[in-house]
Amino acid sequence: MKTIVQDRVSTDRQLRDYETPRLLIDRSKMEQNIARMAARATALGVDLRPHMKTAKCVEVARLAADALAPRITVSTLKEADFFAQAGFRDILYAVGFAPNKAAHAARLLRSGVDLSLILDSIAAAKALAEAATLEAVVFPILIEIDTDGHRAGLKPQDSMIVELARVIDAAPGLSLRGVMTHAGESYHCDSLEAIADMAEIERSGAVTAAQRIRASGIDCHTVSVGSTPTAICARSLEGVTELRAGVHVFHDLVMAGLGVCAVDEIALSVLTTVIGHQADKGWVITDGGWMALAGDRGTASQPSDQGYGVVCTETGEVLRDVIVVSANQEHGIITSRPGTEPLDALSFPIGTRLRVLPNHACATAAQHDRYLVVGGDGTRVEAEWLRSNGW
Repeated sequence: MKTIVQDRVSTDRQLRDYETPRLLIDRSKMEQNIARMAARATALGVDLRPHMKTAKCVEVARLAADALAPRITVSTLKEADFFAQAGFRDILYAVGFAPNKAAHAARLLRSGVDLSLILDSIAAAKALAEAATLEAVVFPILIEIDTDGHRAGLKPQDSMIVELARVIDAAPGLSLRGVMTHAGESYHCDSLEAIADMAEIERSGAVTAAQRIRASGIDCHTVSVGSTPTAICARSLEGVTELRAGVHVFHDLVMAGLGVCAVDEIALSVLTTVIGHQADKGWVITDGGWMALAGDRGTASQPSDQGYGVVCTETGEVLRDVIVVSANQEHGIITSRPGTEPLDALSFPIGTRLRVLPNHACATAAQHDRYLVVGGDGTRVEAEWLRSNGW
C-alpha cells in the first residue's frame, strides 16, 4: 500500500517534554487487543473488517486490518479519503447514505477505491440510482438490517427487504452486495451471557434477511455484522461472511463495565497535569476538562459509575477509586469515588502528571488531532500518529 506521511518523534522523547492535555496510546495493550479480535474472527470463521471510526488513524488501521486483504469500515467519507490516500482500497461506508454525498462517493470509486454504501429504503435507492447515472458509476450497496431496534434498518422479516433488493438489482447504477447490521443494543446488556444472546439475534437476523433475498433469485453474498461486545461474545457466526468491530483496538470504561475487557486492558488515555487543589473538598484540579475528555457519561447507567474517567499515574498504574467527578471546558475535578476513603488532594502536587481512562474511546479521541504512542516504561514516546477528524 502507498505510504502516507505522518509526523514522528525521536524515540528518546518523554511524556514530560509535552504540554498537556495529550491523547496517549499504550502500544503494547493496543497490539494485544488487536490480536485478540483477529483470533476471534479466525475462530468464528469470518473475515475481519475493522471499523476505524474509533481510531481514525492509518497506523492503527494497518495493525488492525488483515495485511493480505486490508478491508476496513469508516463512518465518514472524509475518513474514506484519508485511508484511501494511505492505500486502502476496500472500504465500507457504514452510515445510511445521503444523496448530497453521491459526487464525493463517485470520486472515490473513480480513484480506484472499492467503496460500499448502505441504505434501507426505496427512496434512498432511487435517489442514489439517479446520482449514479449522472456520475456514470455503479455504487455497490449493502441493505441495512435492524436486528435489535437500536437504530436504522429494516427488520429481518420486513417484506420491504426483498422489494428493496429488487429495486437495487434492477437499477443500472446500483449493485447489491449483501446485508449488514450493527447490534448497538449490546452496549446496554447486563451480562456476558446477555451479550452472547444479542450476538445470536444479530447473526440470525442478518442471515435471515440474506436468505430471503437469495430466495427471491437475487445474489446476496455479503452478510456483515458487528459490534465489539457481540464480536467478543458470539457463540457462532454461521452464515456470516464478515465481522466489524472498532472500539476493541483501544477499549474503554463502557466496555470494561460490560465485562468484555478489563480496566487494565484499556489502551487509550488522556494525559493531564495537576494545576490546583480544593484540599478541604478532597479535589485535585487538572487541565483536562471535557474538551480533552469529551462529555460522555456512558458508565452512569452501569453498575459502576466511572464519572468522566478513571485516573492513573503518569506511567499508567490504575488508581481504581480515583475518578474525574466533574468537568468544565478546560478543568477536570478529580477526587475519590463516592463511598471510598477521602482523597488526600495534596498528595498530588502541582505539576503531577495523571492519565485518565475514557468512558467512550470514540468521543474522547475525537477531541484530539493525534496520538502519542507510548512504550517502554510508560513514559517514553515512540511516535506521533495523526487522526482524521471532521466530515
